[in-house]
Amino acid sequence: MAEAPRVVILGGGLGGVVAARKVRSLVPGDTRVTLIDRQMLQAFPPSYTWVMTGERQPAAITRDLRRLRRKGIDVIEGAAEAIDLDSRKIAVAGDEVPYDYLVIALGAELAPEAVPGLAAASFSYYRAADAERLYRALGEFSGGRVALLIPSLPYKCPAAPYEGAMLLDSLFRKRGIRNRVEISLSTPEPQPLPVAGPLLGAAVVSMLEQRDIAYHPQRKTAEIDASAHEIVFEDGASEKYDLLVAVPPHRPPAIVRESPIAAPSGWAKVDASTLATASPRVYAIGDVTAIPLFDGLMLPKAGVFAHHQADVVAANIAAEIRGNIDRRTFDGHGYCLLETGGGKAASANGNFYASPREVQMQDPTRWRRLGKKAFERWWLYRWY
Repeated sequence: MAEAPRVVILGGGLGGVVAARKVRSLVPGDTRVTLIDRQMLQAFPPSYTWVMTGERQPAAITRDLRRLRRKGIDVIEGAAEAIDLDSRKIAVAGDEVPYDYLVIALGAELAPEAVPGLAAASFSYYRAADAERLYRALGEFSGGRVALLIPSLPYKCPAAPYEGAMLLDSLFRKRGIRNRVEISLSTPEPQPLPVAGPLLGAAVVSMLEQRDIAYHPQRKTAEIDASAHEIVFEDGASEKYDLLVAVPPHRPPAIVRESPIAAPSGWAKVDASTLATASPRVYAIGDVTAIPLFDGLMLPKAGVFAHHQADVVAANIAAEIRGNIDRRTFDGHGYCLLETGGGKAASANGNFYASPREVQMQDPTRWRRLGKKAFERWWLYRWY
């Protein structure tokens, strides 16, 4: 590279922001660092459940990517339409952006239309605006059947549906209407958080049982009959609801699933340790990737992994630009805070690359929930 190197990051979510900031801090000053996203206002996903319960307003957890320009990062507003791996260019809104190093951090697309009837019939908290809409619906809800639904796999933040169920239980108790509400959770999974192992899954099932939340594993959704207020499952079973709260089906962005770096599933195929794709100097991090584990399960799609992967990729890009031989690797460690209602949160952490996996859960405490609140404030301050 005769000219100053150009590092381009596609996607301004958690992983993309960390990658851009870390690269900028580690590379020589003449290196051009560019972040591209079609949406300049980015909300903090771990706080979406608090928008659902009314503890947060979307504006409080939203930041403008254009603030990163003050950190020496070029920010382009526009949708990435195509990646030309041969000429090393990104097509963005009719223009071309060249790169020497590319980090794909586009996340997962939400596709509620993938399940017939779901988009029109359901509420969700997988986007800040959707969580706010659900908050308003909950304010008008006075009793009946609340069905939480995971219609398909994979989905990001594996704990979020279970966390949501327990937070709704807590919300209804606070409002004094829990005795008029039935809560259920249906999923195609064999247990909660299957990648974390049977002991942790059993612990979450116990938490649901203690709160009188009906749990229905191994249920695959066929369609939603909105007129009958009914979920229809592939085995012919059905379930009535008055309020349907669903995890929208997830799919890889078209720009990835139609590219040579995609695995057969459509998600980006990467080296588990370096996050490198088959294309030189092209990396993918976070939810857009599919990383198989030793037993055939996949590394969960979660912000903690996107963050740590961004650290690794940024360090290695900077090392190559500077001519250093040292390289870092992503080791599969991660953690999750699971709110259980009543002002408490449990935590799970471990090495997801280990064989056997080493994932442990710590009991719910008020301190752990306070830790989650502190992390939210720190993250938004640190990276913007």
